[in-house]
Amino acid sequence: DGRVMGQVGNGNRKDVRNAVEAAHAVSGNWGKRSAHDRSQILFYIAENLSIRRQEFGGLIEDMTGCSEEDALGEVDASISRLFYYAAFSDKYGGRVQETTLYGLTAQINEPIGVIGIACPDEHPLLGFVSLVAPAVVRGNSVVALPSEKHPLAATTLYQVLDTSDLPGGVINILTGNSEHLTKNLVTHEDVEAMWYFRGDAEGSFHVENLSAGNMKRTFTDYGSARNWLDNMAGEGEEFLIEASQSKSIWVPMGE
Repeated sequence: DGRVMGQVGNGNRKDVRNAVEAAHAVSGNWGKRSAHDRSQILFYIAENLSIRRQEFGGLIEDMTGCSEEDALGEVDASISRLFYYAAFSDKYGGRVQETTLYGLTAQINEPIGVIGIACPDEHPLLGFVSLVAPAVVRGNSVVALPSEKHPLAATTLYQVLDTSDLPGGVINILTGNSEHLTKNLVTHEDVEAMWYFRGDAEGSFHVENLSAGNMKRTFTDYGSARNWLDNMAGEGEEFLIEASQSKSIWVPMGE
């Protein structure tokens, strides 16, 4: 209705550089923390978000113009998704399997490092949580670009993160022109992966094309918007796979 709800920064290349430096500074320590520690922090975030359920519901309703029921439903889905990935934290460390040789192989799932994430405009809180949570719970640090149209859901979430024992630098939020910021993240040599879920086929193409120059891992929607309220589309092992890299340890066995 034309009301001014708040102001956010217009990020630029220097902000991307600073955010990546902050993410790298904490990446090693965060990735080495136990899965139990990371899960407890995500549980804290979910619990603190649930305390402010009405506030976030009102914020989403005012930003997007949806009904109160839909806004609160998005908050509830975001809380549920945080609990889901918190519970998954210590259940995706790897596996042991037999090989064609006399021995076994241990597959260890390790964090990638720093991941850039461009979040969708629809469902500004749920879309943000659905992408950031699996990356963080697997030990990565992220530079996240929230919904360009409705960024206040993510920037307000900062207050929840600050009171949930999350180390500084693990989640870095940059607001502004998503395409401009995405380009700077994709071409940054110290960003190990780029996730792009803006529902834009041309944007997905450019992310993959530009990433070829520095061999960056990419995860895009190829222009097909997801229904983040659908558990089949908005959560699951697919995201955990993209948030991990595997190390194989071969263990030969004697007679």
